[in-house]
Amino acid sequence: MTFFTIKISKRTVGFAVFIILIATWIFFRPSYRPIQVFGGNKPIYQGSKDRKLMAFTCNVAWGNEYIPPLLEIFKNKNIKATFFVEGRWAEKYPELLKLIYECGHEIGNHGYSHAHHAELSYEQNLNEIKKAEQVIENIIGIKTTLFAPPYGEFSDLTVKAASSMNYRLIMWTIDTIDWKKPGVDFIVNKVLENSGNGKIVLMHPTDDTVKAMPTIIDNLHREGFKITTVGQLLTAE
Repeated sequence: MTFFTIKISKRTVGFAVFIILIATWIFFRPSYRPIQVFGGNKPIYQGSKDRKLMAFTCNVAWGNEYIPPLLEIFKNKNIKATFFVEGRWAEKYPELLKLIYECGHEIGNHGYSHAHHAELSYEQNLNEIKKAEQVIENIIGIKTTLFAPPYGEFSDLTVKAASSMNYRLIMWTIDTIDWKKPGVDFIVNKVLENSGNGKIVLMHPTDDTVKAMPTIIDNLHREGFKITTVGQLLTAE
């Protein structure tokens, strides 16, 4: 019987192991697809600092009576903002959601039930975002692509869930904390003293916010800022 001996170099073996490791990673890698935005897959707190743009965001889960006057101010001042809408709220008040959208504002996803997303599993994060997305789409016919977690709470699982659905997870640079009813002057000063290129301002539909908006907008315009939506802020070059 004849035996054949094949000599394989260490370099060849190393290359083969490398190929096997790459193939294994490709096969078993996570199923979510990361999206490229400012900060990669990380939550977005601010847009580009290259242009004199600021974005206004309004989280909506209550405060119905203040939405029409806020929209009127935005209309009079030629402002477009991003409204992050809770799915459960949208189900109860579809006409208000339609009103916001018909006024030309950007609609974002605020989850379905105002959950604490940092405490949710990956699947629960997905379900909260998806359920709100479906409710909003059923009412105004558009798919949301921006997600603002309630309370500003999130975990790595939240980020992965949002990315897997091609969402940008949006936070803020300036928090008016208007929900604490700090007063009109506080809100005005908080925004104006912290204004800057690419800043994202967080607000809610409150009486103080409505009263503060004209002064804030007029002063930002005098400083040369354009107020826009988050989507436009992030695509501006």
